[in-house]
Amino acid sequence: MNIAFHFKNFEPSPGLREYAGKRFDKLNKYMPNAENAEVVVTLSVEKTRQIADVVIDADAMHISAHERTDDMYSTIDMITDKLEAQMRKMREKMKDRRKAASASVTMGVVSMAEGKVSSIEESDKYNPKPMSVEEAALQLDAMKFEFLVFFNSESERINVIYKRKNADYGLIDPGVSL
Repeated sequence: MNIAFHFKNFEPSPGLREYAGKRFDKLNKYMPNAENAEVVVTLSVEKTRQIADVVIDADAMHISAHERTDDMYSTIDMITDKLEAQMRKMREKMKDRRKAASASVTMGVVSMAEGKVSSIEESDKYNPKPMSVEEAALQLDAMKFEFLVFFNSESERINVIYKRKNADYGLIDPGVSL
C-alpha cells in the first residue's frame, strides 16, 4: 500500500508521522490487493481545528473520509476508525455478492449419439442445502439419484456425493470455498 502524506499549515513532528503511518498501515488487512492500493492522506490545521482528509483507491474500492477535531492524534484515530468501518462493510458486501453469484447449481442431462453433436436435453437449477456428508448420503438414498450436490456444513464448501458400483459412496470435494 502506497501512502502519501500531505501537510497543510503546519510542520509535523516525527512522532506524528510515525503514529499516522502505523495507524494507516493497519488498514492493509481490509484490502484484497493491498500492494496496488493508493492512499492519499491530507492533514491540515485551521485555527484550532485539526482536519484529516483521506482518499483510498484500490482495485475494486474507492473510499474517502473527512474528520475534524481539536487534537491531531484523535483526528487520525477517528478517521482510521471511520475508514476501517467502511472497508469492513465493503468487504462484507463483496463476500455476500460472491455467495449469491455462486449459490445456485445447474444440472444438465447431455445426450450423446454417434455422429451427432451432443445437446442438453433437460436442465435443473437449485440451491444446495447445507448438510453433513452422512446426511447427504441418506438424502441420496432417499432420492434414488446417482449423485447429489450439497453444501458441506463441516468444510463449508460445495461437494458432490455419488454411488459407486460396489454400493459404497464417493465424495468429490473440489477444494473451492464460497
